[in-house]
Amino acid sequence: MADTLSEFEGCTLLARLFRRRGYAIERNVMFREYGVEFHVDGWDSTARVGFEFLTSEDDDHDDLTLEEYNTLTAAQHRGELALFIIDEVEPLSAADLLAEANGFLDEFEADRRPRKPVAKKSARKKTTTKAAKRSSAKKAVKKAAVKKAAVKKAAAKKAATKQAVKKKAAAGKAAKTPAKKATKRSANKGVTKKAGKKKQTTRR
Repeated sequence: MADTLSEFEGCTLLARLFRRRGYAIERNVMFREYGVEFHVDGWDSTARVGFEFLTSEDDDHDDLTLEEYNTLTAAQHRGELALFIIDEVEPLSAADLLAEANGFLDEFEADRRPRKPVAKKSARKKTTTKAAKRSSAKKAVKKAAVKKAAVKKAAAKKAATKQAVKKKAAAGKAAKTPAKKATKRSANKGVTKKAGKKKQTTRR
């Protein structure tokens, strides 16, 4: 029993520990929530974290009834507050008290760590991947359309060139044909005249 802490000693140790862990602990604060009203030994109203050392020295068991204790426990399970409650019925040394308090705060802080941002990050990444896929698909469609248009243009150009060559060849052929006929006729005329002259000479 020599190692058992008094309420003052226990609350002093707890206040130092909670403050070292980053909590702005105020001593002997009046707590009024959930229909519960009592003097809490240490409380950080912003972080909603505190401690209560129950002893018979200040009639703490009458100040915080079993019903009120259960109400606070239910609120704690919902994550609305974190209250470390120690009862003098279980004698504790300074080392044991600090070990239990540290364990309590570790568990509370682990539960309070944000998990939603991680999920948001994954969703964002997933959305980005979908957007990238859509962009790639659009690029592929656009590329195919450009390629198709280029092929179509090249085919049309080739057809036009071929047709132009055909027209040119036909025009050249048409121009050559009359010249040949004219030459032939002229040659025939010459032959006829010569034949006529020859015939006249014979008759004389």
